[in-house]
This record gives sequence, C-alpha cells and structure tokens, in this order.
Amino acid sequence: MLCTHHLSTERIRLFLGILFLTAITNSSFGQQSTLNLKKDTVVVESDDRYAVTTNKFWDNWFIGAGAGAQIYFSDHNRQMKFGDRLSPAYQFNIGKWFTPGIGVRAGVSGLTVYGVTQNKSHSTGEIYDASKSLEKQEFDFYHLHGDVLFNLTNIFAGYKENRFYSISPYAGLGWMQVVDDPKAKEVSANVGLYNAFRLGRAVDLTLDFRGSLVNDRLDGEEGGRMQEGLLSTTLGLVYKFNKREWRRPSTTTISYDEAALNAIQNRINTLETDNETLRKQLADAKTKTVTDVKVENRILAAPILVTFPINKSTVSNEARVNLGFFAKVINEGSSSVVYKVTGYADKGTGTPRINDRLSKARAEAIYKVLVKEFGVSESQLEVSHEGGVDNMFYNDPRLSRAVITIAK
Repeated sequence: MLCTHHLSTERIRLFLGILFLTAITNSSFGQQSTLNLKKDTVVVESDDRYAVTTNKFWDNWFIGAGAGAQIYFSDHNRQMKFGDRLSPAYQFNIGKWFTPGIGVRAGVSGLTVYGVTQNKSHSTGEIYDASKSLEKQEFDFYHLHGDVLFNLTNIFAGYKENRFYSISPYAGLGWMQVVDDPKAKEVSANVGLYNAFRLGRAVDLTLDFRGSLVNDRLDGEEGGRMQEGLLSTTLGLVYKFNKREWRRPSTTTISYDEAALNAIQNRINTLETDNETLRKQLADAKTKTVTDVKVENRILAAPILVTFPINKSTVSNEARVNLGFFAKVINEGSSSVVYKVTGYADKGTGTPRINDRLSKARAEAIYKVLVKEFGVSESQLEVSHEGGVDNMFYNDPRLSRAVITIAK
C-alpha cells in the first residue's frame, strides 16, 4: 500500500513537471515570435565606371534645336564658288538615351539649297555663267530623319556624370522632300558626328555635322550621277529632361543583430536540456501510465531578404554569410517546417520575359547555396518566382531585385 502511494505521488509530480515545461516552452516561443530583432542595412555602390543601372522608359529624353549652313553636291554645283553654294540650315530633334552609350532621335532639318542648273529646274532666272549655260538655282526643302547614336566617349571611357565633352557618331535613314515646283521626294541615307559640350546639368551646347545621300532626281536635273549629297553643320542647344543621370548598381545586405540571435539559440538549448531531464525522470519512474514524452520542436528561422545587382543572379559572399546563419537555424529546427524561396525582379527594367527568367534564376541560386553549401534538406524548401514586380519596400527598386525566404 505504501509502494502504491509512493508511485502515484511520483506520477503526479512528473505530470505537473510536464505541464510546467509545456507552459514555459509556449511562453518562450511566444516571446521569440514577438522579439524585436535589430537589423542593419548596408548598401554598397559599385565603383565600375562601365556599369550603370538602366532607367525607366520616360527617363533620359532630350530635345534640341540648332542653326547653321549647308552645301549641296549636284551635277553642276562644283562649278560654283564655295561661298555661293553655302545656304542657311536649321534642325530640330527629340530623342532618348537607352544607356549612356546608345540612343535614338528623330528630327527635321533643311531650309534652302543654292546651286546652278542647265535645264532651268528651280532656276531664279539669273545667269551664273553664260559660257556654260548655267543659271542660278534655288529651292526649299525639308528633311525628316531618324538616327541611332553611339556615344563613344561613354562607351570607351566609361560613364561620368559631369564630363564636359562627348562625341557620338550616328547613322540613320530619312525622307527628303522639295516643296517648290518641280516637287520631288527621295529616301536619304545619313551619317554624322554629334558633339556635346556640357553647360549645366540640363543643357548642352551641340555641334552637329551631317552628311546625306539622295537620288540624283531630287534637284530636278539628272546628269548621270547615281546620288547627290548634302552636307550640313549646325550649332545649337539641347535640353535633357529629368531624370537625366544614371545610377551605379549597388548591393543591399540586411543583417540581424547576432547577439539577439545567440540569445534565442541559448534559450532553445536550455529548453532542450530541460526536455532531456524530464525524459530521464520518466524512464527512471518506470511508469505504465506515462510511456513517452514528446515535445515538438517549433524553431522557426526569421525571414531573410537577399538582393542582387541589376540583371544578375550571382549570390555574393556577403549574402552567403547571412544564408549560413539562416541555414543553421533551419537545420536545428523541425524537419517538418517548409520554407518558401521566392525570386523577384524589378518591373521598371527589362521585359516581362527577361524578368521572369531572372527572378527564377535568383530563387534557384539561393536554393542551391542552402542545399549544396549548408546542407539544408531539399524537402524543407519550396522554390517559386514572381517575375517583375513593383517596388516592394521603401519605394526602392533595388529591394525588388531580390529573393525572400520565409517559413510557410
């Protein structure tokens, strides 16, 4: 009778101990879930002068205008004095730089051409050289054209925001039309040199040399030449709309307070020790009522965000360090907890197809580091990707070029 009473008392004591440990465990994890962990955000900007972050479509637009002189190369004009061939010229254009090295523009130029003729086309009626039956020629025209510009200074010397001078060869096609009778219209091929001198953040002085080739028919007189040419030089101003600069790519690393993480780990170790002590006491009591004590391990790793440079999916060494801490918590936690690894890309840059591929590559890169380098079980990871997204944090597109890993 005494033995029976002693065994019952031992069972009651152990049962109360289990209830107490369960309450402590729940309280500890409840505190952990609301623990305010300090975090540091470090942004490292690239010093590569050839690397920039592309802007949105409505950034880096410009508008320009200029005036100068032009000279026309036709069947008989070479028999004129150089000064007699010069005529006034204008130009107006609008364009956009897609990168510091490549841009496009569309424009209109033209005004008046001076020359000589033997068949009276566009003749002013004034004799220029009677011995050669040449009369003065004059006609008005306009020239619509589109150009692709290549900023060689930025391509070969790298982007520099406050650079004073840059040179940009260009090539393109156009449409030239004579507005006086006899009217004519011809396709043109164009090449040139666009020189820009910085006057301020928004304004440049420009010197534009353009050469154009058109069919021999344009001036109303065919002399057996396949093409005729127009050479113009204009001096002008260009205004660059905001946003006009280019940003360097940067890497953002978010790290949590290591001391706080260590405190959580120490608390977990203490709870595991208490659990083991109770298991031993149950084994010593040889109870038939309480055969096993099962304490479910519910350790959860805090969410982690890893960012990437634009158009990159390579995991940096800084990110690997943080992923190592993250993997350690996963490996020490319950194997039943599944973490979702989701890749993202910045919607403001790149096409939807490129952003979908890039977000998937980023998620797979984080997955490979966790599994192959830090031994996380594949069954605990679920990989997904969202493609291009709007700014997710602080209206900063750099924080959308990322992978977020969080417990489901």
